[in-house]
Amino acid sequence: MNTPPAAVRPPGVTDYTISEYMFMYGELRGDLVGPGGNITTEQSEIMTSNILSSNGITSWSAFYRVINYCNTVIDLAPSVLKEDPTFTQTQLNNYLSEALAIRAYMYFTLARTFKDVPLKLDATLSDKDNFQLPTVPQNKIFDQVIKDLNLAEEYAVESYGNTASNKGRITVYAINAMQADVYLWMENYEAALTAAQKVTKSGKFQLIQASSSWFNRVFAQGNSSESIFEFQYALQNLNPFYSMFLQRPEIVAGSDVFEQVFGIDYANAANFDIRGDHASLIPGTNEIYKFTGLDATIRKSSTESDTHWFVYRYADAKLMEAEALAELNLGGDALIIINEIRGRRNAIDATAKLVNPLIKDDVIDYILAERAREFAFEGKRWFDVLRIAKRNNYERIEILINMALSSAPANQQQSIAAKLRDPNSHYLPINDYEMYTNKALIQNPFYK
Repeated sequence: MNTPPAAVRPPGVTDYTISEYMFMYGELRGDLVGPGGNITTEQSEIMTSNILSSNGITSWSAFYRVINYCNTVIDLAPSVLKEDPTFTQTQLNNYLSEALAIRAYMYFTLARTFKDVPLKLDATLSDKDNFQLPTVPQNKIFDQVIKDLNLAEEYAVESYGNTASNKGRITVYAINAMQADVYLWMENYEAALTAAQKVTKSGKFQLIQASSSWFNRVFAQGNSSESIFEFQYALQNLNPFYSMFLQRPEIVAGSDVFEQVFGIDYANAANFDIRGDHASLIPGTNEIYKFTGLDATIRKSSTESDTHWFVYRYADAKLMEAEALAELNLGGDALIIINEIRGRRNAIDATAKLVNPLIKDDVIDYILAERAREFAFEGKRWFDVLRIAKRNNYERIEILINMALSSAPANQQQSIAAKLRDPNSHYLPINDYEMYTNKALIQNPFYK
């Protein structure tokens, strides 16, 4: 997927790309990042749970712009069949599959971030359209997302005939990964397992064995055998992270992430998790390296900053499969998957856990820890922990609170813990500009 520019935003609000929003929504409230020397006030406020509806990061306009692109294709593309004799029904179905899936993923992201959001399923084609749309409950958004994905799956292709398209456009496997993700949020574990295994049992993907070339193949080059769906950047369309993480670093890795997440083998420096040092980050400076490095020793230059944004990788499908298995009381099978990934990544003994497969929470915690190692800085951490914490009417809210407190300033810990006791605080407020222009909206009660 070639990333579009950010939508037109209100005056005085910083423009961000979809990838930047996804990074910030998934990481700023997590425990893997910390403030860089050039952190913005808006980023800092979200990081410390001091969030106001005036914060520009809470703008959702970029997402609704993409949604409207998708709605336009879905509404208007069928009429092209009557006008263009070279355009086939099969081609139309393939395009509709992509539009439905991308729309679904945009709504999925919005619902995880804001909870209740407006749902618009037809194209905005003129100023006479109705823009006064109320929010729809999160569970109804998820229902629509699944409806879209199931229809998209019917129309989807397995292959476009070339690697770049297979990884940068929507295939049936990208749809299956999305389905698994949404079903985990909906606590429908049988369906999540079925969707994840459509990917893991397809034979189309593989985990690359740890080696000196692993980082370059998976991240710097991208579109590897581990890739399911990546937002494509190129030399003519550079990613936005070189400045954010390196030139004027706004966000860095947390000060203890290297040791606590990836671990250190003090007895053997040659034994290390390949996802850590000069892969996810650089120890000492805590620079986030995943989106700027060329290999384990050389960075890309600013004019070569074409590392993709990774939406779904094969390890994600595997770990979603493991999570569904654990929730279905098949912890032993889940542990086999965890250990397979750890083996491929050369994870060290210091981060291994002796887990009783019959104790579900312990298996889930191990999966969460492995997801932190595997997907550090890929916009997943906050959503992963929130997804687990909220299950069974927030039975495990403490893991969310403990995560937030692990990186919170000492003088703000009590305040942050008190805020996070309210589930409404787990979602961002509706931006003031949206509230002003759409009178049908009702603000998240935590921010009133």
